[in-house]
Amino acid sequence: MGSRFLLGAALLAAAAPATAQTLPDSVLRKVDQVFATYDRTDSPGCALGIYRDGRIAYARGYGMANLELGIALSPRSVLDIGSTSKQFTAFAVALLEQDGRLSQADPVRKYLPELGAYADGIKVADLVHHTSGLRDYLVLMYLAGFRDADLTDDDDALRLIVRQQAANFAPNTEWLYSNTGYFLLSIIVKRVSGKSLRVFAQERMFTPLGLRATHFHDDHAMIVENRATGYSPAEAGGYGIEMSNYEQTGDGAIQTSIEEMLLWDGNFYDGKVGGMDLVRRQQVPSFLLDGKPTKYASGLMIDTYRGLRTVRHGGAWAGYRAELLRFPDQHTSIACLCNRGDANPSHFADKVADVILAGQLQPVPAATLPGTTGVTLPAEVLRTRIGVYRGRKTGEVRMIRLEGSQLVLVLGRPIPMVPLSPERFQIMGEYTLVFGTDDGKPTLRAEQQQLGADVYELVLAFAPTAAQLAEFAGTYYAEELDAIYQITADSSGLAVGLHGRSLAHVTPTYADAFGGEQGESFLFSRDRKGRVTGFTVQAGRVRNIAFARRP
Repeated sequence: MGSRFLLGAALLAAAAPATAQTLPDSVLRKVDQVFATYDRTDSPGCALGIYRDGRIAYARGYGMANLELGIALSPRSVLDIGSTSKQFTAFAVALLEQDGRLSQADPVRKYLPELGAYADGIKVADLVHHTSGLRDYLVLMYLAGFRDADLTDDDDALRLIVRQQAANFAPNTEWLYSNTGYFLLSIIVKRVSGKSLRVFAQERMFTPLGLRATHFHDDHAMIVENRATGYSPAEAGGYGIEMSNYEQTGDGAIQTSIEEMLLWDGNFYDGKVGGMDLVRRQQVPSFLLDGKPTKYASGLMIDTYRGLRTVRHGGAWAGYRAELLRFPDQHTSIACLCNRGDANPSHFADKVADVILAGQLQPVPAATLPGTTGVTLPAEVLRTRIGVYRGRKTGEVRMIRLEGSQLVLVLGRPIPMVPLSPERFQIMGEYTLVFGTDDGKPTLRAEQQQLGADVYELVLAFAPTAAQLAEFAGTYYAEELDAIYQITADSSGLAVGLHGRSLAHVTPTYADAFGGEQGESFLFSRDRKGRVTGFTVQAGRVRNIAFARRP
């Protein structure tokens, strides 16, 4: 790599679409109120675009694009949109299929023969629809000690993927989000077309649509004019810069603006690139082998919001967050691009939709309205829900605590659980956890497939003594990561070190199992004499990474 590309102000200006305000001031004031806490000069924030009938109905920035230089966010600010990029990658693959140069029914090893035998049976379509079972390479890179600020490229990611000796599950038997699939699609595009995904997308998609600033960012040294800096809250207060030097594409890496997202969104209505037949196919969700439908199409979630059909996808990378929410029947879309890592643009997009589509949306259930607590449950009922729940498939942990009069799900941080009934609780305003029983055992499961299909059983909590904790201390090696973990015991659990720095701290959950702040679980094994011999790591999108104890 090493080349640097300058995207000039003249190009940005040339791409600026016509703006026609079609919303009354009374509505716009309510829209602005959604972002009121970000609308200041000492905070990063979000840029918003409301698209109606192919034009910008409203667009503005809230907060700052660059705190150091005092530059405000605007509809022309260029931001990283994280996984919202996946729809662009899927579209590139669909264009190659339309050209007759590949088929989504092809086995992936036709294009990626270096993958292990466990990849037999995986088709290109499985990469597109997150049904491949391949372990998520971003989680693998975290477990192997990589950080966002490290400089990594395609070879680094591919090398780690090729080291894997197993998948999470057999292809098309489950749906589990995996960035590996979309990264490998970028490699397939390159091998089939002879051009990088950045160049292919520029020639076949962006230039025909008039997108001048939008690009796959595959060079960490590339100069991007008008780019907003990514930030995350600092422990001491304020914000710190959080940018990434990863050069991989496919699963993410699109950088774009509110103004240019209008032109991309418009292609889903007129099919200027690819044609309407291709556009329609991109919005058809997949099915598993057992016939169960998923809600995932080609880089797009197909769902409903308050009774209206939606096509959407969010994104999160480094200090950036994004959401593109489309209501196709209303020819209305909402794009929200943020440069602060604690932003929730999906929630903001929903709130904007509440305002601009107020007369067409179904009523909001009272229990989910801001300021409400759902139904009121007595303390004795809430206490029956607390404890440690273990996943049947993976052994992963979900811990439920009672803080004051509210249940919380402890997953890195306490997440409040709003009771909808004695059995059903809502988290983060959009997901539902359900308590039940199976063979007399209390269980917990999620209603939405995005949170996984595992069932969690209540198990006895683990409270080891200092001597018992010391049994787990030692040196462990994982062949699939080529990583050596140094584990030491402390007063509250186990400290995990890698490359001379701290990777994680894990605390006891159930017998011989520990949970980390990122939601990962360390499940230790013993020999017949009771000696600890190793452990497996379960980390959501990565299952069963084995570590063996070294003498």
